[in-house]
Amino acid sequence: MDLREVVSAGVWEQRQLLDQGVLTARELIEATLDGIDQAGELNAFTSVQHEQAVAEAVERDRLDVAERGPLHGVPIAVKDEIDVAGVPTTFGTRANLTPAVTDAEVVRRLRAAGAVIVGKTTMPEFGQWPYTESTTYGLTRNPWDMTRSAGGSSGGSAAAVAAGLVPAALGGDGGGSIRIPAACCGLFGLKAQRGRVPTAPNEHLWWALGVLGPLTRSVLDSAIVYDVIRGATPADRFRAPDPELSFEEAARRTPTKLRIGYTTKSQTMLAKAVPEHVRAVHDTAELLAQLGHTVTEVDPDYPDFTSAFYPQFYGGVHAEIPLVDHPERLERRTRQNLMLGSWARRPVVEWAIRRGEALAHKADRIFDRCDLLLTPSIAHRPPRVGVLDNANPVRAQLASVPMVAFTGFWNVTGHPAASLPAGMASDGLPLAVQLVGPANGETTILSVAAQLEQIRPHPRLA
Repeated sequence: MDLREVVSAGVWEQRQLLDQGVLTARELIEATLDGIDQAGELNAFTSVQHEQAVAEAVERDRLDVAERGPLHGVPIAVKDEIDVAGVPTTFGTRANLTPAVTDAEVVRRLRAAGAVIVGKTTMPEFGQWPYTESTTYGLTRNPWDMTRSAGGSSGGSAAAVAAGLVPAALGGDGGGSIRIPAACCGLFGLKAQRGRVPTAPNEHLWWALGVLGPLTRSVLDSAIVYDVIRGATPADRFRAPDPELSFEEAARRTPTKLRIGYTTKSQTMLAKAVPEHVRAVHDTAELLAQLGHTVTEVDPDYPDFTSAFYPQFYGGVHAEIPLVDHPERLERRTRQNLMLGSWARRPVVEWAIRRGEALAHKADRIFDRCDLLLTPSIAHRPPRVGVLDNANPVRAQLASVPMVAFTGFWNVTGHPAASLPAGMASDGLPLAVQLVGPANGETTILSVAAQLEQIRPHPRLA
């Protein structure tokens, strides 16, 4: 048995090997930690929980087979905006030193299912940018090409999974921050319906914009993790109804013949998809038609969503400031951004949430014509690292537009959307497309994404 191959396997494969007794949880976790330690050049982790992870693995090995959860012994990393007991939640800054007292609800559920938390992953300060770069933690690099960006804001999670360091890592998505790094790194990243996954102990994540979820190399792995963490708590402001079947069942199910619309139209006039991304959409549309789906080009007629997005974006960052010890240590760019968004006070944010609900009703009309919508995931190719070097907030926002040009609208409306690999580009990095579903349409997205994965396997680093 080659432990390196086991470490780089997926959630499902690792769980099977653990159940079969091919290796112990301790052996898997120790090999995982060794791999993380040897991959420091990626800059995927802000902290690694060596002693605690090994101790947890030892506890897992003491359990009888009947006591094992669905993620028994599986190593998982967590974005550094999610509380892990005993570890500071840095939000990508040097402004917080106090360890979290308890696990966030999603982390508690992962542990209860048998997962072992091995570390916290890098992010830009407060997840403001679709590039994982900060003065505190430096540049997070793309495993496919170390000179390129892994995307953001869940770039550390994406880099860790794409490099085969862990089979799954939690991220957060407030404007594309799961889907964008998934697209850059050749992963599957589903932004679930708003209210599907608890944000507790926090009432919200960037108000109505943000959701938590995993990045994985396969659709099935994503579904398995989602089935563990989904389901709102009384502390969550937003709640989604229970799906009719589990996400794992959806990922294993062959979908019925669906109406799938496709478009390469951007949600903003400031960026349009490069030709290779347009071709990726057209190629995927052809594959879907070969699978028996009815595929037609549509015009989604996106309404302007900036009036609903920016108050929640600025308000979300303001809401996280009280959670750090030393706000005076924040990046200059973050302090400037907070000043720019000082007008985003609670009444304005609440208006923006209501505006987003109105836009969601308009977006629902798209799904009167189709069951799923196919689009590019990002407009441009992953850029070289250093995008944010010396950039003020205005320059940083302009540099962010090509990355969020196909994602941000769906955070405002709350619809589920996923980025999935779509072959390889001429620059040697993966291509990606986005599937968007109607309200509570995650199971349909998972079924179709898994169907595409069967005939077009996701690329993996050697």
